[in-house]
Amino acid sequence: MTDRPLRFELLGPLRAWHGGRELDLGPGKQRAVLAMLVLNANRPVSPAAIIDAVWQQEPPENGPNVVQKYVAGLRRALDPEHSPRTPGQLITLTPAGYVLTVPEGSLDTERFAREVARAHGLRTERRLLEAASVLREAAGGWRAEPLAGLTGPVFEAARERLVEGRAAALEAMVELELELGRHVDAAPRLVELVAEFPLREGLRYLLILALYRCGRQAEALAAYRDARALLAEEFGVEPGERLQQLHRAILQGDPALQAPPPPVPSQSSPAPMHQPVATAVATVLAGPYPVPAPHAPLPGGAGVPPGWAPYPVVPGWPGYPAPPPPPPVSPEDTARTQRIILAAVGGAVPLLSCGFASFATMGFFAAYRRSWWVAVSAVGYLALNVFAWTIMTNGETEEVTLRDNLAMMSILVTWVGGIAQGLFLGLDKPSRTPSAAVVRAIELRVRREQARHLLARHPDIAKRLHIGRPDLAPAFDDGGLVDVNSAPAEVLAAVPGISAEQARHIVAHRAEHGPLLTVDHLAHHRLLPAQVVDDHRDVLVALA
Repeated sequence: MTDRPLRFELLGPLRAWHGGRELDLGPGKQRAVLAMLVLNANRPVSPAAIIDAVWQQEPPENGPNVVQKYVAGLRRALDPEHSPRTPGQLITLTPAGYVLTVPEGSLDTERFAREVARAHGLRTERRLLEAASVLREAAGGWRAEPLAGLTGPVFEAARERLVEGRAAALEAMVELELELGRHVDAAPRLVELVAEFPLREGLRYLLILALYRCGRQAEALAAYRDARALLAEEFGVEPGERLQQLHRAILQGDPALQAPPPPVPSQSSPAPMHQPVATAVATVLAGPYPVPAPHAPLPGGAGVPPGWAPYPVVPGWPGYPAPPPPPPVSPEDTARTQRIILAAVGGAVPLLSCGFASFATMGFFAAYRRSWWVAVSAVGYLALNVFAWTIMTNGETEEVTLRDNLAMMSILVTWVGGIAQGLFLGLDKPSRTPSAAVVRAIELRVRREQARHLLARHPDIAKRLHIGRPDLAPAFDDGGLVDVNSAPAEVLAAVPGISAEQARHIVAHRAEHGPLLTVDHLAHHRLLPAQVVDDHRDVLVALA
């Protein structure tokens, strides 16, 4: 097999190729053993590490012998021409473990990383067209979810690392397309990427920018609101400063956001008309669009030089000026207009009702501002109105008495006071400062998300930092997480909804059957009601 070395593919279901022929890798456990060897190609992997990755919490009896059997099966599958009586060179056994010898360039993950690094170098040299093409080709090598069908913490961590690399490459590719002025093409692609990676603020930034450059300012602002709502709902935080600056720039109509001029297309860029339709479509999708600068265009796109496709003259297409955005309206202007309207209504209602509707105006402001002292003034105005109305309707003589003077004074107070207070409350800026409890809750939620991110990527470090162990000296503020696999019974019982007896059952279960793989196994093994698990999913973790 020296003339045609093996090739392995991890960017999808695990596959191995000998030349142009795909090899049969055998049963699922044998494929998982090979996956461990491929992930650690040219490095020794101990049988214990293979057992932990493939069988997790249910290792087989005499595990090293089982691993040896699967390695022998892999040798036969990968190198069928090799004699079993002679030591093989493909998978060798060293004192440190099994080593899969893989020549350079035989792994699709290595090829992907090499192409991404080459694209980065091209971008540094400002060869943007070549860099975007290299990244597009590299991303096209992904067949499906990496390591599809393989489960367990080791494979999950490897899968997350590979997916993160793909997301970063796709983000860099679309960013290059925006630098090249291809925002019309980039916008629909970014919609798909944001749906696939909703928490990557970089992709949302590029989507908003692409929409704005396409003249779709309202959709760009809506995309920002969606991002802000997601972050607030899921994590209780505001978008990053870069995203907020883009939002402010769009509202202010910053000319720096306009697309750069498209690169000058080469003469070979347009697809000849005699090529197959598929090739022509691929050329159009890849760009750049061969649209010249308009010179005396006629209606319908006439006047385009010979050899160019008759694109219609549409504002916003490459080569044509984008329509000017509508005058931006800043949040400060909107708030100022709103305060003027509130002040006008707040002063007009008491004025036109001679003070008898001042209590209703103050009641509205009390609910709008959630102010108890404004509510007290509304009750006071109502009491004065009732007092004045009672005296006025029960007058028996035409003489002006002290009671009549008090009624007039009450009307005057509700009239003048209602007008003045309505104007003041309407023009005054309401305080939106969150309480200390709200700020603390947001902070704890953010710290829990940071701790969960660390759990997913580096569980060994998370264990050393005592994440999920409130009973130990904190080396890292995890926001109050509780690890159901290591926290003692008294800590578990402190979680609302978990009784002391249920906490003891959890401790006894993990001592007898080993650690729980996920928090959902608490309900699966009937250690806790499913509702309790759902209610405290943001606090409970299962660190193996």
